[in-house]
Amino acid sequence: MDNIWDCIIVGGGAAGLSAGLVLGRARRRTLLVDAGAQSNLPAHGIGGLLGHDGRSPAELYETGRRELSVYPGVEVRTGEVVAGEPSDGDFVLQLADGTRERARRVLLATGMEYRPPELPGLAQLWGGSAFHCPFCHGWEMRDQPLGVLARGPRAVHSALLLRGWSDDIVVLTDGPDGLEDDDRIRLADANITIDDRRVAELDSENGELSAVVFTDGTRLARRGLLVATTLHQRSTLADELGVESADPTPVAQNPIAVDGFYRTTAPGVFAAGDLSVPMPQVAAAIASGSHAAAAIVQSLMADEYGLAVPEGRRRVNA
Repeated sequence: MDNIWDCIIVGGGAAGLSAGLVLGRARRRTLLVDAGAQSNLPAHGIGGLLGHDGRSPAELYETGRRELSVYPGVEVRTGEVVAGEPSDGDFVLQLADGTRERARRVLLATGMEYRPPELPGLAQLWGGSAFHCPFCHGWEMRDQPLGVLARGPRAVHSALLLRGWSDDIVVLTDGPDGLEDDDRIRLADANITIDDRRVAELDSENGELSAVVFTDGTRLARRGLLVATTLHQRSTLADELGVESADPTPVAQNPIAVDGFYRTTAPGVFAAGDLSVPMPQVAAAIASGSHAAAAIVQSLMADEYGLAVPEGRRRVNA
């Protein structure tokens, strides 16, 4: 491994491509390894991304790859990083095809894995009329009869948030113990209905949600459903590189702790995108990738020229 990259970016979604663009323009030798499993690929379009509102995720990523191809210092490789370790001040990453690559810096931009509940009929609706983010999908679901499949404080927060897009909201607790009395009062004050029946499956017509079916056989007509999900890291790579996770949040089970420059607790390892930003959103991922790449350039300059590394207060996802 005589070849040493300035940075290896693990993941070719919004954050990884954004970082690759900045590093390429900075003339830093960069390898981006992309497994092509971005979590938002099932979505019909990206909502709320300036200049690309409604564009399909696959189209955005293909455009990003084309932009990176202009810069000779950047190589985009389709593949998967399966292992990694610190090595003599650098890092060695192993790919699924058996190749090993050495880099001075690593940027983790793998995104997170969404784990919605196992509910018959949900998978084929995911990213369309069944969704997790009202900012991404609320506009398309506006003024329709909607449901929120969640329990506890997250059900209350999601329903009140979704209330901005529709007057017809039903919280589905999937059992009578899903809400505290105070929460029921708060939802009632907002004219949000609560249904405690057990959910059996989702029914659809022409690829869109038509009804929620309960275990007693009854049905509730709905056109959209916000489903509470949790995000999880896709692999153990962060652990292998010595990166510490932040405390779990209502959204993410094991987010990576970073500071204001997207540096992790492991020197030389950075993290951007859904792994490290509080809100899983394409716009936030792009911004974090750009910021992380600039910080990587600064850290390389510190090695090369002895420049002081900026202080960065540790930021924990919330």
